[in-house]
Amino acid sequence: MNNPRTRSGYVTIALTLTIAWLGASPAPAADIIAEWATVKAPPVPELKPVTLDGKTTALLILDMMKTNCPKRPRCSATVPNVKKLHDAARAAGAMVFYSLVGGDNPTPADIVDPGIAPRDGEWVFQRGPDKFLGSGLEERLKARGIKTVIVCGTSAQGVVIGTGSGSAQRGYKVIVPVDSMSSDDPYMEQYAAWHMFKGGPAIVTDQTTLTRSDMIKF
Repeated sequence: MNNPRTRSGYVTIALTLTIAWLGASPAPAADIIAEWATVKAPPVPELKPVTLDGKTTALLILDMMKTNCPKRPRCSATVPNVKKLHDAARAAGAMVFYSLVGGDNPTPADIVDPGIAPRDGEWVFQRGPDKFLGSGLEERLKARGIKTVIVCGTSAQGVVIGTGSGSAQRGYKVIVPVDSMSSDDPYMEQYAAWHMFKGGPAIVTDQTTLTRSDMIKF
């Protein structure tokens, strides 16, 4: 064992085995940033028609203001769709709830379109994506016996995901009309739609239905 040639042979064998093992090992996996340009979008989400009971449904119109809507390419185009839902919800006796943002003291007059403006007691001034936080929304929904919420507004990656997810986690069925949400760019809208459809946690996706405004009936 003290023979130098023997020791040299052992070293040679060990080095050979190490090199062979390194050669057989898989290359380290690239991260998502490295693969960004090659990632394909998932299949198009399925949109479903829904029929709702106005007595147990709330329409949430979130952050649709004169200050932010014009800055988002598709926001103005969503207004007629939200108006259609607004009119149908009121006719069916549904609850309507608004969040206002922008400046230090936004008012209903700052809503992007007077045709969807809130009535007294229907709105709160609340920044942030989850409109349940500090707004009394949950108490309002419980007081009205609400079981289903329709989430509309801007931005999709903010209030739609934030409040939609918050609704689902509190046990409400969530309806997301994709033609009634908007973002700064189409990718954000796609991301939000996929998150609510299948990309998010099961507690959210199992409670959520993607649809369009003209597929919602009361």
